Amino acid sequence: MRNPTLVRPLATALGVAAALVCLAGVAPAQDRLKGTPAYERYQRMSQDIGTAVKSGAIGVTWQDDGRSFEYQRDGKTYRFDVATLTTREVGGAPAAAPRVRPGGVDRGRQAASALSPDGKRKAFYRDRNLWVSNADGSGETSITTDGSDKERIKYGTASWVYGEELRQTTAMWWAPDGTRLAYYRFDERQVPDYILQLDQTKLYSRADVEAYPKAGQPNPVVDLFVYDVSTRKSTRIDVRSGQPFENGVVGHYVYRVRWSPDGRELLFSRTNRRQNVLELVAADPSTGACRVIVREEWPTGWVDNNPAFVFLADGQRFIWESQRNGWRNFYLYHLDGRLLAPLTAHTSFEADSLVKVDEKHGVLFYTARDGDNHLKLQLHRVGLDGRDDVRLTDPAFHHTVGSCMPRDALPRPMMPGAGGCGISPDGRYFVDVYQTHDTPPAARLADHRGRVVAEVTSSDLSKFETLGLKKAEMFTYLAADRRTPLRGLISFPSNFDPARRYPVLVSVYGGPGSAGSTARETFVTPTPFAELGFVVLNLDSRAAPGMGKRVLDSIYLKLGQTEIDDMAEGVKALWNRPWLDKDRVGIFGTSYGGYSSVMAVLRHPDVFRAASASSPVTAWYHYDSIYTERYMGLPEENEEGYEAGSAMTYADRLSGRLLIYYGTADNNVHPANSLQLIQALQRAGKSFDVQVGPDAGHSSVRPERMLEFFLEALSYRN
Repeated sequence: MRNPTLVRPLATALGVAAALVCLAGVAPAQDRLKGTPAYERYQRMSQDIGTAVKSGAIGVTWQDDGRSFEYQRDGKTYRFDVATLTTREVGGAPAAAPRVRPGGVDRGRQAASALSPDGKRKAFYRDRNLWVSNADGSGETSITTDGSDKERIKYGTASWVYGEELRQTTAMWWAPDGTRLAYYRFDERQVPDYILQLDQTKLYSRADVEAYPKAGQPNPVVDLFVYDVSTRKSTRIDVRSGQPFENGVVGHYVYRVRWSPDGRELLFSRTNRRQNVLELVAADPSTGACRVIVREEWPTGWVDNNPAFVFLADGQRFIWESQRNGWRNFYLYHLDGRLLAPLTAHTSFEADSLVKVDEKHGVLFYTARDGDNHLKLQLHRVGLDGRDDVRLTDPAFHHTVGSCMPRDALPRPMMPGAGGCGISPDGRYFVDVYQTHDTPPAARLADHRGRVVAEVTSSDLSKFETLGLKKAEMFTYLAADRRTPLRGLISFPSNFDPARRYPVLVSVYGGPGSAGSTARETFVTPTPFAELGFVVLNLDSRAAPGMGKRVLDSIYLKLGQTEIDDMAEGVKALWNRPWLDKDRVGIFGTSYGGYSSVMAVLRHPDVFRAASASSPVTAWYHYDSIYTERYMGLPEENEEGYEAGSAMTYADRLSGRLLIYYGTADNNVHPANSLQLIQALQRAGKSFDVQVGPDAGHSSVRPERMLEFFLEALSYRN
């Protein structure tokens, strides 16, 4: 919907319409996309591009003896024999399992019940209180009684913010032997409510009321209790070591609750409100007394609030992830707090993900960013004493080896396309999926020394080539600091002519540490958008992962500045390309990508002439406390940063075209973000476009509408 209060001058609108008619014949207003000369090609290619590459990436399932593994491809299951290096078909591929969110709950929410490990009892949340019963529902017992809407107290659940930002999918935790139950208490009396109007397209709407702390607003007071099934009494855990609930106390946030493997202690993480101090804590469930096992501190920014954490078989030693030296590394600790060994000690590149702990042979397999560039992950093997670290893969490629770790040990998921444990049970072999941005994925078998034993699968590009698709190009440029090297990717239309000048679309997310399209160097299949006559870019910034904590810290207190300025430099680095029309550059994205798009067109109108912003944050005052303050600090401590990171600050600078989309039922990035920007643009006398998703949540504008917008804004000169 076009902004009803500020209509573009009639002469401009008629000029656009004339251009459309001139270039595409008679194009009715509702058929602008279909009326473009390239529409037929775009439609045809859109159906084919998704299947243009028959990928050689596989996920494997090793047989228990380690002598063979199975994988699925083309709807069939194959078995590869390690001894003979032969492959044979063994059956059809099983039906794909339905995709569910971790914990099986909706985004930002917690499970309403939890079954004890022995299957005898069930804990459940009801009416803001916690209950326990037999597994069949009989014998209900109320653990808490003072939870109520009126008093704004609740037990056995958390909040949307705790679910979204701290990954709390449950708020009740059974001990391994089922004799104790840990649970949350939330006091929300000081937390302001956010009221979201739902069902606005129905005869009567309804209100969704959420105690939702935004940046600078009061947070809920969180506590932990442990209920003893035999005594029917609860013990309060001293989560703040006797300190009151305040911003500076470590224990302002309490999360990632789990029992020690032997069930003797309750473990949890806690941070201060700034989240620059993190402690792993053990609590005595009988007394509530706590002790600190590991403490992390990063005064100039924030600490990773969800590091990898996995126990070894003895239940006393564990692997811990830390950026304490400025680079992501792994450390071996004892539950008593002793550092047993730094497993990795890299100071020029980052360790990335745990892959397998092989205690029998005393080694750890992990990936690290030490390829030809930091986007190419490599497989390493190191002793559990931190000695004899060896890279096992070719640095010219990006490598994916399916993780053998439990899900909760991997806060950053492995790259899709290599599901299943990729290392044999005896640790002698691994299946390696390797690729680059212009080399399609293939899989091979290698031994524990990294020597290639056999090629297993390869990608088939015959359809890719028949369609005339172009491989992506990677390029380098300097960040706005003029020191940090960054990388971008260019995708071309299949009929690309270097003698022509093309409009450009930048696809962006851009959030801090986000694993966007440039986080790993994987093979790029061009987007169908390019077939409408666009060149499409993906751009790095100093907000991207993998370049060390000190580079990432350059965005601290400066969201909407550093990363946006870097992406502008990425576009400028291509201005000397003869095919790029620097007067026709657009940018689009959703959520943080929507924010990046808005800020780009406002901060750099000389670079970005149009932006499509879906579900955008527009000011960090509007977003939740945990995420925002991690990177921006509290508003009262960073007024300059919050104002510089607000789209409303630059509303009067809009000179290009802007499309804003939001869902009226978005409980993540609230509609107030878009509405406040709309208001500021109206007050500044600006013309812009709006699309609304009635009763839609956190979502994106329909591609057809976005493409119509860019075709009008960029392909045809206004």
